[in-house]
Amino acid sequence: MAIVAEAEPVVRLTAWVRGHVQGVGFRWWTRSRALELGLVGSASNLRDGRVEVNAEGPESACRELVVALRSGATPGRVESVVERWSAARGGLTGFAER
Repeated sequence: MAIVAEAEPVVRLTAWVRGHVQGVGFRWWTRSRALELGLVGSASNLRDGRVEVNAEGPESACRELVVALRSGATPGRVESVVERWSAARGGLTGFAER
């Protein structure tokens, strides 16, 4: 009898990254990590100096992205990452820098 693995839930991660993260290649770096993980979404500069990251895909891949955002290996300097988890909305393709 074969064991059927349960499909991993697809989720939406919204992360707000604070620190010196604009004008240093942070969105490009985030896009690269997200694409490596098979995620879709975007990274956008906010007026208050933060970057907002929206990513959808398997929960484990989204969690890996959060670890990467907090890793200290990013361009610039990340002071904090606030995350919100929700159900995937779908309809996204690729990963955009906005």
